[in-house]
Amino acid sequence: MFILPDLPYRRDALGPVISAETLRFHHGKHHRTYVDTLNRLLDEAGDHPDSLEAVIRQTAGDPGQAKLFNNAAQAWNHAFFWQAMSAEAARPDGVLAEAIAAAFGGLPGLKTNFVNAGAEHFGSGWVWLIAGASGLKVITTHDAKGPVPMDGVTALLVCDLWEHAYYLDYQNDRKGFLEAWFDALPNWTFAAAQFAAHQKRGPAWAYPAPVPAERNAAAS
Repeated sequence: MFILPDLPYRRDALGPVISAETLRFHHGKHHRTYVDTLNRLLDEAGDHPDSLEAVIRQTAGDPGQAKLFNNAAQAWNHAFFWQAMSAEAARPDGVLAEAIAAAFGGLPGLKTNFVNAGAEHFGSGWVWLIAGASGLKVITTHDAKGPVPMDGVTALLVCDLWEHAYYLDYQNDRKGFLEAWFDALPNWTFAAAQFAAHQKRGPAWAYPAPVPAERNAAAS
């Protein structure tokens, strides 16, 4: 059984950009529902995977496994999103800052690309900063899709574009949310660790390994 990971900060730590009320619904209800549904589907199938990443890779692109993929990928995307934010303001430095400069001309250029890509994305999904063979890129993905099944790609940061991520705080102003988010919340320490992993200088972040069902029930 997969767990719902705890937030790495207090619910009120990301204000005023993301309110405690938004996090209460987003983490405590939306994310929990994805994890609960994922566990139910795996239990019904008698499947006991070693990792959530394996579930995502095995089901990606398979229409017959769409429900399992959607819940597995959304569980992963949300857990990564929580890690990709920090209450401590910072800026990228070192090799990550150099890579950002090479790809976007600097942090302001990355912000412009990131915010515009997210604001112009039609419908629900995610906006990502990724590292690939040709350097850093900003991409968006629809619905539950993300970089996990993409060969040679490591996610560094992500922001949630589903309305439940921002509607209580920003109503329909997705661009305003993205601008405020980029200025205050990216976890550049986490992004640097992910970039190091992409360069084979350490492990990449992974979703917590599954635990016995009784331990998951106790944690809930």
